Amino acid sequence: MKLGIIGSGMIVQEFLPKLKKIEGIEIVALQGRKSSGVQVEALCKENGVEHAVYDFESLRKTGIDTVYIAVPNFLHFTYCRQALLAGMNVIVEKPATSNLKEIQCLERLAKEKKLFLFEAVTTLYFGNFKKIQEWLPRIGTIKIVQSQYSQYSRRYDAFRNGETLPVFDPAKSGGAMMDLNLYNLHLVMGLFGEPTEAKYYANMERGIDTSGILVMQYPDFQAFCLGAKDSGGMRQAMIQGTEGCIRTGASPNCLGKITLELYDGTAEEYDDGMMADRLVPEFTTFIQRIHAKDYAFCYEMLDKSIAVSRVSTNARIAAGIHFPADDAEL
Repeated sequence: MKLGIIGSGMIVQEFLPKLKKIEGIEIVALQGRKSSGVQVEALCKENGVEHAVYDFESLRKTGIDTVYIAVPNFLHFTYCRQALLAGMNVIVEKPATSNLKEIQCLERLAKEKKLFLFEAVTTLYFGNFKKIQEWLPRIGTIKIVQSQYSQYSRRYDAFRNGETLPVFDPAKSGGAMMDLNLYNLHLVMGLFGEPTEAKYYANMERGIDTSGILVMQYPDFQAFCLGAKDSGGMRQAMIQGTEGCIRTGASPNCLGKITLELYDGTAEEYDDGMMADRLVPEFTTFIQRIHAKDYAFCYEMLDKSIAVSRVSTNARIAAGIHFPADDAEL
């Protein structure tokens, strides 16, 4: 994989040193904003990236075959579409797009062009996630599922002082649902599929959700996803059944050590040890599947992303959270 990265923010700064250590990937270029030129050049130099560029056309000419898109949410669709039209495979940070119609548009384009389109959601690629799937039958009939990710954002201080950064800007598809709660949704829906009904109860400030609880009904149990950027709290998931429960040791984007506790006293623990290198399992899988031309796997994962987008889009709009992207003609 010859990879080009679009974006130079916190997530790229965190992931870049680890990305370059993954077998089968060559990081060829990094695209940033001209106003961040010093930072972009420094990131390239520190991580052995050959090309620092400041527009998509220059990025395309570096010979890459895949792009990793890590820019504010409202830009995801535009860059994904550009890359697919240019014949490149795409890995895009969550949320893949601002809403359901955008990801459905990209799905059609990816299939038409026979290209790969992956939403980068670390949760689904951990060995710990697979172990939870393996343990589920052992805890009997599922009754309650909860996933919580509360992390006080330092950007919230600026927001309270009147500054609106992208993560809290409805014009840029921000908010708690589109950030931390997406991980909760991917965990719960990755395990149990699409709910029959979902309703979002949001704490709203200046037209955006700074925290909220998504309540989801399944045929035989209830689930809730809590995401908060305006307060600190639990970062854990628990699945409760008639024979026992399963709990994670960390937030849904990391999972951490997982524990099985049965009511007969049986207890087991498992940890794949990947919490500190959380992007490695997903990018390793992306590289392998692209190399093997495994489009079936890609489109299966894309179906999961579309389902999450459908639930989050409908619940968000019903809660009165509106993005300009919702009105855009595609």
